[in-house]
Amino acid sequence: MKISAGIIPWRRKNGRLQVLLGHLGGPYWQNKDEGAWTVFKGLVNENETPKQAALRELAEETGWPMPPELPWIYLGEFSRHGKSNRLWAVAWDPPLEKFHSNSFSMEWPPHSGRQKSFPEIDRVEWFDLETARKKIISSLRPALDALAAHVSEKH
Repeated sequence: MKISAGIIPWRRKNGRLQVLLGHLGGPYWQNKDEGAWTVFKGLVNENETPKQAALRELAEETGWPMPPELPWIYLGEFSRHGKSNRLWAVAWDPPLEKFHSNSFSMEWPPHSGRQKSFPEIDRVEWFDLETARKKIISSLRPALDALAAHVSEKH
């Protein structure tokens, strides 16, 4: 089974829990909104821990290095389609104005023989949990529930 690892930044604003999500880049997701947002995650490489992979993916997909002193909340392992996502949450309000994602290349338009580059994440936005549940890819909704349960009990 492939293992991915990721981080969900969260904050409280006006008494409401909010999460920061990234909109998937590329032509397939371009005109989609609900079900087209994700957490900052990616595959764990050989010779790195899931936490190291989560930090690397966050930096690659957003351009933000996360301060090392922030406490991590382990949300759990969420599996689907032969892939396991190990996710953490961190109370952190990163500098959105410095957002910059890495990119990927694919043949576009299809069967054209031309490669085009697209950002992996094309924008980021804060959402309250109710909205985030509608926006996020369905397989990641349980991570939002885990965060809500943990934060409401402990913070």
